[in-house]
Amino acid sequence: MTTLIIVAHPDDEVLGCGGSIAKWSLQGEVHILIMAEGATSREAVRDVYGKQQELSLLAQAAHNAGEILGATSVKLLGLPDNRMDSIDLLDVVKSVEEVIDSLQPDTVVTHHAGDLNVDHRVVHNAVITACRPQFGHPVKKILAFESPSSTEWQPADSGAQFHPNWFEDISATLDKKISALQEYKLEMRDWPHSRSLKAVEYLAKWRGASVGCNMAEAFVLVREVRVNY
Repeated sequence: MTTLIIVAHPDDEVLGCGGSIAKWSLQGEVHILIMAEGATSREAVRDVYGKQQELSLLAQAAHNAGEILGATSVKLLGLPDNRMDSIDLLDVVKSVEEVIDSLQPDTVVTHHAGDLNVDHRVVHNAVITACRPQFGHPVKKILAFESPSSTEWQPADSGAQFHPNWFEDISATLDKKISALQEYKLEMRDWPHSRSLKAVEYLAKWRGASVGCNMAEAFVLVREVRVNY
């Protein structure tokens, strides 16, 4: 099994499905593609050079987190943070297609379509476009995860709602998810923020209780093609 995780920012991969990455990495290859750089939106004007130290720390955190989770590879494209709607969607799609063509994953995991964050929505749309179900396309399953401080912040009447129908038991790997998130200390917040370590653990407990296990991560199954061999 080859799984490709496609996210907008460094830390999204761990927040959304870090426990599952650690689990899936024991079953096959897991590759992580991070589209945007994750730091320059905090200023009025994008200043890549002025943020170079923070960007370097984020990139190192992404590689450290990937190693903790057992990822086969971590690739960062460095697109502009929270400005991905300023890029032609076709260009984003082509970036995704290039990686899919190279890795030939059978499963792709990405953001939910209804997230508040604009980069999340752009990445979701690019992934769905890049994974058009054409004859011979390698991707047979697409999952969309929830992102704390984005998915639940979208008002009910403003976008697609997250209604999970796929759950991964991460009782044995939540500790690795927490360890990986600790690499992103610049991105984490204090309780009761939904992007705090305590909130992440509580969400895992709630998702687990929803389906009768100790800890879980929730997803929407976007599409699955069953192949007969």
